[in-house]
Amino acid sequence: MSATPILFEAVSTPSQSLSARGMRLLCLFSAAGAAIPGGLFLVLGAWPVLGFLGVEVALVLGLVALHRRWSARAREVVQLTETDLRIVTANGRGGRRETVLQPYWTRVALEEVAGGVARLSLVQRGRRVELGCFLSDAEKRDLGEALAEALHRYRNPDFDNPQLR
Repeated sequence: MSATPILFEAVSTPSQSLSARGMRLLCLFSAAGAAIPGGLFLVLGAWPVLGFLGVEVALVLGLVALHRRWSARAREVVQLTETDLRIVTANGRGGRRETVLQPYWTRVALEEVAGGVARLSLVQRGRRVELGCFLSDAEKRDLGEALAEALHRYRNPDFDNPQLR
């Protein structure tokens, strides 16, 4: 980032709906749920099905764990300094995208989509950068209002001149 003072900063992360305890419970219930048909196939003499059933459960739980790890590392940082407006988006797989805008010319746009999720974006001279892809509608509105207020304060600073008092 930059060495200039930060006027506004917002960090957005996706929600983690499955805790570590929830993941352990999911593993337990998945294994128990696979044991019932596995026992039935074993009684019927179709024991080779047990291997396929185990691989299927391990694959599903592995993919859930991988998704949890990726979403835990994903984040979006919006930072307003005296010189620029910087948006850094990192996905959980190591990809990183950084966009730098000139804050004086940047406007906040919130598009309400009928029956869908609102779209929050920053617009500067025809260039559009979407923000908060994993935020809810209310969180997007809050972020949009806070960022618009910060940009307004940036464009209209209050000068305190002691000679004019």
